[in-house]
Parts: sequence; C-alpha cells; structure tokens
Amino acid sequence: MGTIVEFTGRLILHVQKLFLRNQSMARDRTTTPVVMCGNRLMSSSPQQEGEKMPSDGNKELVVVEKVTMAYVVTTIGINRPEKKNCVNHATALQLEAAFKAFEEDPDSPVAVLYGKGGTFCSGYDLSEVASGSPEMSGSENFDPFNKKGLGPMGPSRRYFKKPVIAAVSGYAVAGGLELALMCDARVVEDTAVMGVFCRRFGVPLIDGGTVRLPHLIGLSRAMDMILTGRAVKGKEAFDIGLANWLVACGTSLGQAIQYANSISKFPQNCLNRDRMSAYNAMYDAKDFESAMQFEMRHGLDVIASESVPGAQTFVSGVGKHGSFNLHGMTKNGKSKL
Repeated sequence: MGTIVEFTGRLILHVQKLFLRNQSMARDRTTTPVVMCGNRLMSSSPQQEGEKMPSDGNKELVVVEKVTMAYVVTTIGINRPEKKNCVNHATALQLEAAFKAFEEDPDSPVAVLYGKGGTFCSGYDLSEVASGSPEMSGSENFDPFNKKGLGPMGPSRRYFKKPVIAAVSGYAVAGGLELALMCDARVVEDTAVMGVFCRRFGVPLIDGGTVRLPHLIGLSRAMDMILTGRAVKGKEAFDIGLANWLVACGTSLGQAIQYANSISKFPQNCLNRDRMSAYNAMYDAKDFESAMQFEMRHGLDVIASESVPGAQTFVSGVGKHGSFNLHGMTKNGKSKL
C-alpha cells in the first residue's frame, strides 16, 4: 500500500510540474493565474524549479503591460518575487516612471497595480535600511518637502490623475500596505494578509499610511492596526472596508483587470472630475462650503462635453431602467445612435 501511495504522489507532482510549465508559456494576461495550493499563487510566468532568478542589475524591477479588452488597461507589476516584492530605491524609481507614463497615456483610462509571483508587496527593502544606503539620504523620495508627492516606496505621497486599482495577493504589509492604500480601490484575495508589520522593527509609516488608513476604515480600527501591527486577513479586510472586493485565491489580477475595464466604459472626464472632488473633500478642502464650491466649479466643465450628449443618449433609449449597458455610447460619452 505504501508503494502505491508513494507512486501516486510522485505522479501527481509530475503532472503539476508539466501543467505549470505549460502555464508559464502562456502569454494571455487575462487568464486567471494558477493556484498551486493554499494561499500560494503562481503568476502567469512562474519561476521554474531550479531556475535562478535574475539579479536586480539585469531585469526590470517593474513590469508594465497593456491588456486590451473592450478598453486598454495598464498593468504595473512589482517584479522582485525572490524578495517578496519589497521595494528598494531602484524599484521606487521605476514605479515613479511607470505611473508617470500611465498618467500621460491617453489610450489607457485605468491602471492595475500588482505583485509578480503571488505577493503584492512586503514593504521597503530593509537590507537597504540596515546598510544605511546612500541612495536613501540623497534622494528626494526621502525629502518630506518635495513637491512631486514622492516617498520611499515611489509615487506614494500623492494621488493620480486617473484611477488605479490594487490587485492584492499574498502579503501587502508595511510599505506594501501603503501602496495598496494609495490606490482608489483594492481587489483582495481571501488568503491575502495586510498589516503594519514594520511595527516590529521600528520602521515608521512615511508613505501615507497614517494619513489614508484612518480615512478608509475609521480612526479606531486604523489605530488598532497601527499600534499592534497585527495581521489582517482578507475577510476582515473586507468587513472593515479596507478591501473593496474579496475574491478567491489566485484571481485578484484577473478580477482587478475586469474591474478596471468595467469603469473604463463611462465618460472619463466626468468620472475623473467626481473622483477629484472626492479627494479634495477628504484631504484638501478647508470647510464644507469650499468643498461644495470645488465640486460644482469642476463639475460644470464637463456638462457641455459629456452631460449633454449623455442626456441625449438617455432620451434616445439607451440606459433606461437602470441599465449599465452603454452600447450606444463612445468612449467620450457621445452617442453613436
């Protein structure tokens, strides 16, 4: 009996290896990643057994790709899976460049941020902190008064011109949690873990964590996470409002791309004016009156370009009874009917 069990086990492992090898050759970015077991996610191009990962000196630390469905979604992947996608200074610079390129791309209305290899991001690379890396002291990313919204984790101390969705698998902790908070919404796997793990090592949240977290989940819950550094798993993250969508293990990237595609169909000037007003009311407005003035002042600009054509489309019969089927509209909100 023992021999049969051993043989069966070896056969199953052999089949799994063959299956993963075939998956690594697939280039379809919309395919759901393969789940090996438990909460271990194999990415769309998994590392093969015995394959040595390239060093930071000869690989892209941030991988940018375009996924074309009904619309073009930009995916931005942190590519240090051998270090749980912790961000060093070089990675932070590449993240800045990737998001700058996305913001300037007129063809891609939404981006998705994720981590390659099953971990979103485990924070800042503490080996640089331990060595007192000269890049830290000389970089504007560590200057609290820089005007670009830069932080140690990259473009983490500002918000973007267009929506960004986080696809959270594995760990999103310390600075990785702050990158997830930087995004407009978070699609989180049920096996994911979020938390202020840097609490244990005396590393502060300086990429917006103490600013954004209380706004998202309330001061009391935020203070619990900040003070204890405890692990918050997917279900709890969803229950307290930290996760917008809770999805199965291995599906966050595909689900986030679908999410991004679904909001790309709406008239984008209007969507981004409403988004900008919400950020202003949350962080910048000095009082209720100024927030209301900001909302109307910036909303009026899109009435002629998108609201009037949209109203004409509605009157013609598209979108009635609450339908979100906008087959009769173009990307800028004008009717095709």
